[in-house]
Amino acid sequence: MEIVIQDLLAGEYRQPSRVVAFNPAERWSEDVSEDIAREIQRRCNLQLSDVPSYLQEFVDRYSPQDLQQFSLRLV
Repeated sequence: MEIVIQDLLAGEYRQPSRVVAFNPAERWSEDVSEDIAREIQRRCNLQLSDVPSYLQEFVDRYSPQDLQQFSLRLV
């Protein structure tokens, strides 16, 4: 998932609607959109930066509201 997150943040994919992980060897697939959105929001919070505009709708849709708080800078 790390490569997908890095590619999303780098702008490789614009306005994603969903992220699905596949494992054909074990015959399963899983919607990991919430995990990806949560991690994107977490990284942006740690960097004190906004979520890129091309990912904002995706993060709003899948990330819990409590992670979308603004970080306060200590002055």
